Amino acid sequence: MSSLEVLLSSDRIQARIRELGAQIDSDYPQGPVYLVGILKGACFFLSDLARAMNTPARLEFVGISSYGKGKSTSGEVRLTKDLDVSVEGQDVIVVEDIVDSGVTLSYLMQVFQQRRPKSLRIATLLDKPERRQRPVHVDYVGFKIPDEFVVGFGLDYAEDYRNLKDICILAAASASSENRGATEPVAAAQGGSPD
Repeated sequence: MSSLEVLLSSDRIQARIRELGAQIDSDYPQGPVYLVGILKGACFFLSDLARAMNTPARLEFVGISSYGKGKSTSGEVRLTKDLDVSVEGQDVIVVEDIVDSGVTLSYLMQVFQQRRPKSLRIATLLDKPERRQRPVHVDYVGFKIPDEFVVGFGLDYAEDYRNLKDICILAAASASSENRGATEPVAAAQGGSPD
């Protein structure tokens, strides 16, 4: 059995999202800005971020896979769902739930740069800089967090816990569960998303 420990409360998350929305409004006062969410984990953050902005926002989604059949990243990234519109000449902010290895975002930023947007930035709710394997510049960071496996507010473990309003550390409740692989999320180091 696993236990949950609140790392970031819903109130704290919402306050920070309002600050990020104001920062984006300052950087892009005219709009529109394309907010491109990485499925599935970023949907909660993307929705709240769009509502926190005064700048007109257009929402798009992409799907990315970097896992293969296991729980740890394969290092091979592929696009599973592409944009529905062209972003050429547009201001684009890629919205991610959590950035750790940088593998997925490094790949995605290369893909988007080839599409010639006017500007291209990254917003993430959570950042784990100690996990970085590839350099990625994140323009809008909600929170830097320790290297713990987290769930909630869109982040999952085996598709569970996404709907928690808080962001929580998922910990194994007993040593016997460690033997059954309950600590695998730490090895995957994702907290719900391929990056």
